[in-house]
Amino acid sequence: MNKTNSHTINIKGDLMDLSKPQVMGILNATPDSFYGGCRQQGEKEIAERAIRIISEGASIIDLGAYSTRPDCVDISPEEEMNRLSFALKIINREIPEAIVSIDTFRACVARQCVEGYGAAMINDISGGTLDSDMYETIASLKVPYILMHIKGTPQTMTSLAHYDNMIEEMMLYFSEKVNKLHQLGVNDIILDPGFGFAKTVDQNYFLMKHLTDFNIFDLPLLSGISRKSMIYKFLQTSPQESLNGTTVLNTYSLQAGAKILRVHDVKEAVETVRIFNKIQSI
Repeated sequence: MNKTNSHTINIKGDLMDLSKPQVMGILNATPDSFYGGCRQQGEKEIAERAIRIISEGASIIDLGAYSTRPDCVDISPEEEMNRLSFALKIINREIPEAIVSIDTFRACVARQCVEGYGAAMINDISGGTLDSDMYETIASLKVPYILMHIKGTPQTMTSLAHYDNMIEEMMLYFSEKVNKLHQLGVNDIILDPGFGFAKTVDQNYFLMKHLTDFNIFDLPLLSGISRKSMIYKFLQTSPQESLNGTTVLNTYSLQAGAKILRVHDVKEAVETVRIFNKIQSI
């Protein structure tokens, strides 16, 4: 594989440098995401959250309108798109230069957001398993694609956290899907191991310990552990009390080679990256 893929991705004709890690800030246009701090629905709240994400130093806004917490409520593509279009209009008005990633597993939603509202990237929690049109859609849109590992759906994944050899199974999963995407001409692929998706608390920590294994693909890695249950269930606290644990795991992720941190708390993650970069530069 081309080693330059580890260091740059093409965003609307401009190259984003990933030789130094970037921060992706979460904006959920949903009523039921697990962490209320980034759950926004009103025009004022969406605008304020988007502006804050960028002002605190994030390079990317990750906009989602379908909650993927365990046992979440399924919504129609029309409802998902209505929520996204409402938020995208606000973001485009307030910060038109912002790079927006769309968190969706639906190809039709991805296409509408890219072609109709200028979204720059697609973050697919299903890795293409929930919509057979997703890969060809990404290829035609020519946008970077975040390929995540999951088993089942957000509604069923908690019952599917069984692996004979988790790392080996995930390696096979990514190998097959990266190969399909490359055959379609998709080059800007980011791998997300899917912390919390069809994985128990112990499995999540085992995965974190082996995160470096996925550098074999020579593709950028995204780590999305912000305030997740692997932190608060293990510490017997809550999502609201999980910032310190998030910072610890973000630091470990950077040491393991992660190039993008997907977070609720942008300022803290940006500071983590800055300190990590300082140590690396000495």
